Amino acid sequence: MTVLLMILGLLALVFIDVPIAIAMGVVAIVAMIAGSGLDALPNVALVLFTGATKFPLIAIPLFILAGSIMNAGGISQRLIALASALIGFVRGGLAMVTTGASLFFAEISGSAVADVAALGSILIPAMKKKGYPTPFAAAVTSSAATLAVVIPPSIPMILYAVMAGSSVVELFVAGIVPGVLGGLLMMAVTYALAVRHDYPVEEIFQFSRVKRTFREAAWALLLPVIILGGIFGGWVTATEGAGLAVLAALVIGGVVYRELTWKTMRGAMIEAGQQTAIVMLLVATSALLGEHLTAMQIPQQIARGIIDLTDDPIVVLALLNIFFLVIGMFLHSAAAIILVVPIVMPLVNAAGIDPVHFGLVVTLNLGIGQQTPPVASVLVTACSIAKADIWEVSKVNLYFIAVLAAMLLLVTYVPAVPMVLVDLFYR
Repeated sequence: MTVLLMILGLLALVFIDVPIAIAMGVVAIVAMIAGSGLDALPNVALVLFTGATKFPLIAIPLFILAGSIMNAGGISQRLIALASALIGFVRGGLAMVTTGASLFFAEISGSAVADVAALGSILIPAMKKKGYPTPFAAAVTSSAATLAVVIPPSIPMILYAVMAGSSVVELFVAGIVPGVLGGLLMMAVTYALAVRHDYPVEEIFQFSRVKRTFREAAWALLLPVIILGGIFGGWVTATEGAGLAVLAALVIGGVVYRELTWKTMRGAMIEAGQQTAIVMLLVATSALLGEHLTAMQIPQQIARGIIDLTDDPIVVLALLNIFFLVIGMFLHSAAAIILVVPIVMPLVNAAGIDPVHFGLVVTLNLGIGQQTPPVASVLVTACSIAKADIWEVSKVNLYFIAVLAAMLLLVTYVPAVPMVLVDLFYR
C-alpha cells in the first residue's frame, strides 16, 4: 500500500509539471518521515551525496561535455558532410545521413538528447529546405538519436552498470551489433518511405567529394577510434575514456580545425553543465528513493512474487519488457534505470538471465519510451527544433518505433545478437 501511494504521489507531481528529480526527492523524503519519523532526515544529505559520487558516474558529465565540444568545434558538421557524400545520392539520402551521423555522433556523446540537439539543429532545417515534410524530418532525427545510444559509449548503459553491478565494457561491446543492425534497418525504412512519397535525392555521387569530405573528417573519425579502442583494448576504463574524449575533442576542434574559440567553448561548457545538472540531480534523488525502497524490502518482494508466478526466463523477460515499456512512457531513462533496476535485479539473477544481456533489453525499452508521450524527452527535443506538432510527428514516428520494437524483440529472444562479441572477446 505504501509503495502504491508513493507511485501515485510521484505521478501526481510529474503531471503538474514538477521536475521529476524534485518529485522523486519529495516522495522519498515524505515516505522516510512517514516510516521512520524526523530521525530519518539527517541521512538524506548523505544518501544524496553518496548516490551521485560513484566513480563510474564521472563518465556522464565528461561524455556530455565531449559532445558539446564536438558541436562547437566543427566536428559534427564534418561528420555530417562525410555521411552526405557517401549516401546522399540515394532517394531520401539526407534522411539516411541523419541516421548515419547519429551513429557517429553517439560514439562520442553517449546521450540521445545531446545527439538530437546537436545534429537536429543542423539536419532538420536542411531536410525541410530540401522539401522533406517537417514531421518526417523530426521523426527520423529523433528515432535515430535514440537508436544510436545503443552503440557505445552510452550514458544509460553506464548508469545501468552502476546500478546492476555489471561490466561497463561488456555492455558497450554488447551494443555494437544491435546498434549497427538497427541503423541499417532504420535506413531501409527511410528508403521505403522516401520512394513511396517521392522524397528528394540530395545530389549525385561524386568520388571527389567523398575524398574531400573524408580528408576533412579524418581527425573527427579518430575520436571513436581513440575512445573505444582505449576502452575495449583495456588501456583505459570507461570513465578515463570519457576524459580522453574531452581532451581529443578539445585538440581536434581547437588546434586542428581551429573552430573552437573561447566564446564557443563557453557556450559548450554551459550547455554541458545544464545537461549534467539534470542527470546528476536525477541520480541523487533516485538513490534516495531507492535506499528507502530497499530498506522496505520491496525489490525482494517483487522478485519473490514473479518467481512464485514463473521462473521461465522467457516469460520473465516478457513481463519485464512490458514493465519497462510502461514506465519508460512516464520516466526519463536515467530515472527509470536508477529507480527500477536495483528492484528487478534480484529477479533477473534468480531467473538466470545474464545481466549484460538484460542491460541491452533495458536500454532498448527505455529508448522506445524516449519516443512515446507523455514524457518522450528525445521526441520533444526534436519537435522543438523542428517547430512541429508532437502528435503529427508521432504518426510518422510509428514506422521508426517499429524498428526499435523489432530490435527489442530480437535482442530479448535471440541473446546471441548482443552477446556474440562479448562471448568472443571477454568470456
